[in-house]
This record gives sequence, C-alpha cells and structure tokens, in this order.
Amino acid sequence: MSDTTAHSGLDGLDTPFLAVDLAVMDRNIERLAGRLRGTGIRLRPHAKSHKCIEIARRQIDSGAIGLTVATVGEAEVFAEAGFIDLFIAYPLWVTAQKARRLRQVASRAALRVAVDSAAGAQQLAEHLGDLPITVVIEVDSGHHRTGVAPDQAGPVAAAARSAGLNVVGIFTFPGHGYTPGHRAEVAAQESHALDTAAASLRAQGIDPSVRSGGSTPTVGAADDTVLTEVRPGVYPFNDAQQLELDVCTLDDIALSAVTTVVHARGRTAVVDAGSKILGADRPGWATGFGRVIDEPDARIVALSEHHATIEFPGAAPPPGTRLRVAPNHLCNAVNLVDSLVIDAADGVRHWAVAARGANT
Repeated sequence: MSDTTAHSGLDGLDTPFLAVDLAVMDRNIERLAGRLRGTGIRLRPHAKSHKCIEIARRQIDSGAIGLTVATVGEAEVFAEAGFIDLFIAYPLWVTAQKARRLRQVASRAALRVAVDSAAGAQQLAEHLGDLPITVVIEVDSGHHRTGVAPDQAGPVAAAARSAGLNVVGIFTFPGHGYTPGHRAEVAAQESHALDTAAASLRAQGIDPSVRSGGSTPTVGAADDTVLTEVRPGVYPFNDAQQLELDVCTLDDIALSAVTTVVHARGRTAVVDAGSKILGADRPGWATGFGRVIDEPDARIVALSEHHATIEFPGAAPPPGTRLRVAPNHLCNAVNLVDSLVIDAADGVRHWAVAARGANT
C-alpha cells in the first residue's frame, strides 16, 4: 500500500531504492499534456511504465482521457482503483479464465481490447461478444512484433464485425523508434501505416474513429492529420534510453536508483545497485547499463545482480558516496520494486507499485 504521509529526506533510507523527483515528474506530465492540447490528439498514457495509482491519477488530472495497460492483470488493478476508461493494448487470446476476469473489469470501466487476426476476433467474440466492449485492430507499422499488415486491417476488422464485435479503429506501436536518429522517420511510418489501415477499414464500411499510436520517442512527431490518440509510457520519468535518443535531457529524468559506492579503485567504483533494481536491458547502441545522473561522463560498464561497475573520467568517488543512476529501461526497473520513494517539496513518501507483477 502507498504511504502518502511526508517523512524526512532521502538520506535516512538504506540504498538501493528507486526515487522519483516529484517536481520533475509533474513538469514532464504537464509538458506533454500541454503540447497535445489543441492538436486533436488525445492522450492515453501507458500505465505499464509506472504501474502506480497515484501517478495515473496525476496523468488523468492533466487531461489524459484514460489509461493504456498491457495485461488483464494491470487492467484489474486500475479498474479496482476507480479508473473508468481502459485499453488493453495487446492482441489477447481470450480463454474462459481471462473472460471471467475481463467481465469483472468491464463491469467497472469502459474497456477497449485488441485483436490482430480473424481467429483472435472469433475467440474474443465467443467469450465476450455480449459485452459492450470496443475493439481495435493492431497494425504493424515497422516494429515487426505483432499486428497485421496495414492493408489487411480491413479484412480482419470485417471478420471481427461479422463475429459480432464493435470495431472502432486501429492501433500500432512504433517500437522501432527506439533507434538513434530515426524518430522522425519512424513517426512518418506510423502515420502512413495508420492511414493505410484506416482506408482498409473504410473499404469494409467500418469507420476507424480511433487511430492510436505513439511512444515516448515518437510522440513529439505524431501526425495530427492521422492520429487521434497517443500512448506514451516512459515520459513522466524518462530514462537513460530517452537521454541517449535525445528525447530528454538529464534535467528531465525524474526517476533514479539511489545507490552507494561500496568499492573504489582508481577510476572504477562498484555500487550496491545491480540488475535486481536497475533491470538488465542494454540496447546495442547504449553506452552502458544506465547513466549516472551526478556524473554524466561516467559509464556503467558491467552489471551483475547486486553490483554495478562504473568507470569515471577521473578518480572514482570513495566508498560511502551516494549516486543517482537512471536505468536504461525504467519499465523493467519499476517492476522490480514494491514502492517508489517520492521526493517532494514537503518531504518523502512511498507510493506503491500497485500493478507490480500483474503479468497475466
């Protein structure tokens, strides 16, 4: 559970822990919300990144129309907390057990779900066809993970409609935007894919009123002539990936692992934060296993479960020194802790990672 009572500062807490600078996070949330106001693009942030009720409420308060989640389990957590508009952005294969859980979610919230095949649509209809849920077709815009080819979205939508489902549009995830120097190109591919898919639905007599895309790297280039909705997740916190993709600056990073130097030799130090709090993600283009916020020129060159090895441009800081490390991929880091330490102007509090481990 969350402890929203303010306590004394971070120095009294044992390391490692994940800390959130509340002022920076609130600034990040409002910046994106303000950028989208007046564009016609609605914001439906992906809650899988923070998994936190309090942060989701701040996003809704800033103008988000609802939440995106990745799993039925996440939908259950946020529906139970009172969020009334949820999109499970995943091509679910609905079993009898999942159907029972989805019925409970749909009794609490407006629910949108996804399919990317006629078989998936039929499975959904057999279990949940009587519910007032809406359906979108997933489109592959170049990430090549899930999703149907854009020009085949119409036939899948028609199959879903024939099965009795209420198809309202299309969505995509431009995940290949996580490549340095390609954000604008990927955003253009996203726009083209959604435009092509929308035409494919219209050819079947289906109005694609929802055309959903967006990720934190590409949301700044979202095409408001095509997209009606974006689903970025990382933007409240930012992380080392966003820094090295030039999506944000060090001053925009709200979440960090607070860690202590336990060993130092020459220009190398070892800290007490390893993969069990930072996560182990390292894209091929990344310069290390995260970034040291206090020492921008340092690099994390090795990572094990409870150790991170950092090389500094000069002498390493001595044992006992506290450092802040931005994880490469904060979504994984957040899922490794029970709560986030919120550093606010009036003190420190703990917010539960309420959807931690909600993977089914």
